[in-house]
Amino acid sequence: MKATRLFVPLNIAVLTLSDTRTPENDSSGDLIAEKLKTAGHRIAARAIVREDLDKLRAQFKNWVDDAGVDVIISTGGTGMTQRDLTPEAAKSFIAKPIPGFGELFRMLSYAEIGTSTIQSRADAGITANGTVIFMMPGSTNACRLGMDKIILSQLDASYRPCNLVELLPRIRHEPAPK
Repeated sequence: MKATRLFVPLNIAVLTLSDTRTPENDSSGDLIAEKLKTAGHRIAARAIVREDLDKLRAQFKNWVDDAGVDVIISTGGTGMTQRDLTPEAAKSFIAKPIPGFGELFRMLSYAEIGTSTIQSRADAGITANGTVIFMMPGSTNACRLGMDKIILSQLDASYRPCNLVELLPRIRHEPAPK
């Protein structure tokens, strides 16, 4: 008989990159945080950072270095303008890219917004210490799509055939949970 895997709550930081969003109107950050809490995860931290490369790098570094953060999910800054800097800010921390996330995100997004999806640089990766980073566009609809169709299942240890949660101990070189 195959053992059933139980849900494992993760500590997740939510980062909104925006020059205009505030805690009162951060609909994308709110949606991400609510979906994570509903799924049973813990919000380890939350921040809104202006689209400034040094500030973004500093925020990523703080959370990547924090042993209490398993996953970082960002919203915003993945477009193509000069102010869209999320992939550039996160790049120096990513040891192993997860190209399938961006590819799948754009494939699913195509069904909703057509060829405009090529303007998204949604991306993901794993840092040297095993923190998973997901970068999504700032649109609330894009965040809903990414959370519902990709991220939530990959952050669920019971999802089959496989998920990122079950890989975390091996990524981090830790003993597997018993």
